[in-house]
Amino acid sequence: MVTKHVKLDALTWEQVRSGVCRKVVHGEGGTVCLNKLAAGHEPRPHQHPHEQIAIILKGKTKFTVGDTVYELGENDIIVIPPNVVHFAEVIGTEDCYNLDVFVPRREDYVDTADGK
Repeated sequence: MVTKHVKLDALTWEQVRSGVCRKVVHGEGGTVCLNKLAAGHEPRPHQHPHEQIAIILKGKTKFTVGDTVYELGENDIIVIPPNVVHFAEVIGTEDCYNLDVFVPRREDYVDTADGK
């Protein structure tokens, strides 16, 4: 295993779609992703085979997981099981920043940000 040191500020924001940007860092077994969700972005329900732990760093969001809606704010954490449909909607006019941890590693994110 190789130790990796990355400065978050040095990573470039990747535009995922209108109102959604991310910065990505990969380890051997997992992926960390900082997301910026703009107020008014279009939520897109999705699912994936990864467990996802989302930490709200700034702003507020309605996070729908399956049939349940959670209202989350700064310092709230939600754990989303693999293969469950989920999405986030920003509450209010302030952008929402959330840090996602994915296990296993998101191979579909490998070509983004740090590229490794």
